[in-house]
Amino acid sequence: MASKQLRTYTREEVAKHNKEDDLWIIIDAKVYDLTRFVGMHPGGIAALTDEDIAGQDATDQFFALHRFEVLLKPQYQRLVIGNIEGEEAALHPPSIGDISKVPYAEPTWLTEGYHSPYYTENHRELQRAVRKFTDEYLIPDAQAREEDGKRPDQKVFDKMAELELHAMRLGPGKHLQGRTLMGGIVKPEEFDYFHELVAMQEMVRCGARGYGDGLLGGKVIGLPPVLNFGSEELKARVVPDVLAAKKFICLAISEAHAGSDVMGLQTTAVKSEDGQEWIINGSKKWITNGTFADYFTVGCKTEDGFTVILVERGPGVETRQIKTSYSTTAGTAFITFDNVRAPVGNTLGEEGGGIFVMLSNFNHERWVMCCASARAQRGIVEECLKWTSQRKAFGKPLNSLATVRAKLAAMIQRAESVQNWLENITYQMCNMSYKQQASKLAGQIALLKSYSTSCAQETARDAVQLFGGRGITKTGMGRLIEHYHRTIPFDALLGGAEDVLSDLGVRQALRSMPHDARL
Repeated sequence: MASKQLRTYTREEVAKHNKEDDLWIIIDAKVYDLTRFVGMHPGGIAALTDEDIAGQDATDQFFALHRFEVLLKPQYQRLVIGNIEGEEAALHPPSIGDISKVPYAEPTWLTEGYHSPYYTENHRELQRAVRKFTDEYLIPDAQAREEDGKRPDQKVFDKMAELELHAMRLGPGKHLQGRTLMGGIVKPEEFDYFHELVAMQEMVRCGARGYGDGLLGGKVIGLPPVLNFGSEELKARVVPDVLAAKKFICLAISEAHAGSDVMGLQTTAVKSEDGQEWIINGSKKWITNGTFADYFTVGCKTEDGFTVILVERGPGVETRQIKTSYSTTAGTAFITFDNVRAPVGNTLGEEGGGIFVMLSNFNHERWVMCCASARAQRGIVEECLKWTSQRKAFGKPLNSLATVRAKLAAMIQRAESVQNWLENITYQMCNMSYKQQASKLAGQIALLKSYSTSCAQETARDAVQLFGGRGITKTGMGRLIEHYHRTIPFDALLGGAEDVLSDLGVRQALRSMPHDARL
């Protein structure tokens, strides 16, 4: 469809159209005819017929009340009738794949003029590709699914499978061999934890916490035990379909009786009389992706300790949705196992050795959460820097107030410190074996996870204060702030509560205290 021809007008011409039945305004050098829209304006007729609005340049007033995205909607684009003669638009919405120019909106390595010892041009190539994918596919689907509560669109899962993003989200390893990563940008043998960090942080930009978990967060934590501890036959049967998003998997550890206390699990597994099957009974709670999972990586109490077993959806497996403070797109489930049978060949690791399987999974799970937390905080910093620059109070921009700048400073300090600690740990992961990571980084990752989510909660609180009533309103200027503030407790709890992880980090440090150390 051909675009309509736009005329040019002088400001004096626009000023003549200042009545309810003939009303024009100027926003960023564009002329809008609001005559037919006046009666539909959500803010009422008076807001548009005010003498400072009707026929005038309302750019500042508009951006004090509305997000840029409003102007881009087709129903409002149709109201544009022309441009101001001799003037160019000064404000431009971001294009797909753009790097933000707002200070601290991007990590240092993506900020023009800065340098980093960690990232190569190959990491930058991957970042560009995943950002483009996120802008084109994830963000539109994320916002739609947050509204209707359905799981992410299968088309998104399929596109991710085509690019091998499902495989990349599990980190470096043999599972990448023979795969074409992101159209060939990264060679499987060169893929490292910084590549994974880049992909994770770009995808978090969709700004929808429930959707982020619905984007197969259950696979990220539920499939590694199969990859690392499953038999070759089991892996050959399960892994290809899961990485192709033809089937879904989740991690089923937490129970109403046991959250951070893994040793408190009460779900049981006993051998059948012929010794060929496990018979599983019990329940699991708060299981991400559980409502639509085909496979469940289940922690069970067995005769000789704890055992992890892969259970397929079938007779005796029932899942129902748990209503939480973020959207149902995450598929959070309460699961019951009533005399569920699973082949002994589905045992992951040694019988009775399930604690090792569970604990070995925690490092990567918590590190992934730190990647997401760091990037999400940065998004809030960007929102607050924009808002406090354009919002005026007492005749001045909010950021002219020292108290506001103090809050911004604290937000920036937290975001930068989390990202830098994260990158240091990621560098260690790239240079340590899996076994070395387990012994040296468990405590550091636990401390970082606790620190990052604690920082996030402080930033969420400060952001609400800066946005005021808009910060607790689900739509409009502060919608991302409201969403972040409402869903941030998930990060503080999933993968281990902050207090538990802080204590774990200190206990790990105390184990390494030299016996001859004295003041």
